[in-house]
Amino acid sequence: PKYQKFKVDRLPKIVYYEKWDYREYIPYLEWRYGKKIKPVARRKECDIPDDCTCPRCNAPKPYLYKNNGSKGQVLCKVCSTAFSPEENRFAKPFTLRCPYCSHALVRKKERKQFAVHKCVNLQCPYYLHNLQKVDKEDLAQDYGKNKYKLHYIYREFTVDFFRMDLNSLPKNASSLKFTKHSAHVMSLCLTMRVNLGLSLRKTAQALKDLYGIQISHQQVANYCKTAALCVKPFVDNYDYKTGSTFTADETYIKVRGIKGYVWLIMDAAKRSIIGYQTSDNRGVGPCILAMRMAFRNLKKLPEHFRFIADGYSAYPLAAQQFYNEYGDDFKFEVTQVLGLSNGDAVSAEFRPYKQMIERVNRTYKASYRPTNGFDSYDGANYDLALWVAYYNFLRPHKHTRFDVLNKVDALENADTMPGKWQLLIFLGQQTILNLQKQPAA
Repeated sequence: PKYQKFKVDRLPKIVYYEKWDYREYIPYLEWRYGKKIKPVARRKECDIPDDCTCPRCNAPKPYLYKNNGSKGQVLCKVCSTAFSPEENRFAKPFTLRCPYCSHALVRKKERKQFAVHKCVNLQCPYYLHNLQKVDKEDLAQDYGKNKYKLHYIYREFTVDFFRMDLNSLPKNASSLKFTKHSAHVMSLCLTMRVNLGLSLRKTAQALKDLYGIQISHQQVANYCKTAALCVKPFVDNYDYKTGSTFTADETYIKVRGIKGYVWLIMDAAKRSIIGYQTSDNRGVGPCILAMRMAFRNLKKLPEHFRFIADGYSAYPLAAQQFYNEYGDDFKFEVTQVLGLSNGDAVSAEFRPYKQMIERVNRTYKASYRPTNGFDSYDGANYDLALWVAYYNFLRPHKHTRFDVLNKVDALENADTMPGKWQLLIFLGQQTILNLQKQPAA
């Protein structure tokens, strides 16, 4: 039962209601089928209200009659639609129906970013099939079967995560017009803070002890924020030439002492981080944003594509939303590696990919730990953006024989790490200018 919550059902049937006009539909039926629709020949007085019309074809009272006597259902003679005068199901543009029994789904719960729809039909074959798997001891208890997920459930998202901006970063960044210090001092701050993993105060102390540079820890933070604002567009829009296997995971951070989350998606072949996101919740929204970043340079998924993650339900839900938004070009199944031991054949085969992304999590945590948590999500965002830039373009990796993952010709011209950071900021500025020219073109 404890794994039932991670199960994601397939998409529901969507029945759209097309509005007709009885004045056009009656001549069409006569032309197409030779069937003449006449008003109802009543044998006794009808108590249907005079202003009652068919909600589908707008036919007036002469074409309506009681379908089930005094129980209130009305049937339209023109379009054969049964309806209740008090409730109009055609007022909404569509109805969600269970893909197994075709019964209309009932809206059960409202959440912050989605609504939960449930099939409550007790004769649904999906429900009956799941009911057979329930432990007999649980069936004997009162509400024992409530431990299991038995009914078909669909989550309808009320927030459009495919229209959100992926390039947002703190707006209150410092200027690059240096008055007291220089670009070299800024790049020294980035080298010590990001590459060496020093805290802001230790970075300021190291600059004073090693170079005699008097700088406050707040100025170090301002430099990091400005660098992240410049570097992030280059890192996000770089063509990593990804392979056909992605692996993803999420890890924990603290923001003002409250648990937050960092989502990372990695290309398993080149080991580059191609999608990342920070969030205050573990819902499907930030998962979709991280996937959008990972798929940014793809017009369609490659052949034999695999997306490997743990058993958390956010990944299959996000994959379902990609298919719903983009169709067959982005249709994929999530390969789930469950638990810490290989309890099934899938987990045994794809465990090494899961261990890759877990190792990346530990690498990020090593750089995050000196911060003792962040004061805001803006700080978490710029810190993550800088770390991903360092991991993808500046950090030596054992996988590449202690070379960088992605070689950029411009960065090869610098012999020292502060010089590489300055060139990386320059490349980010060039990317920003190119992105600004694209809408005008």
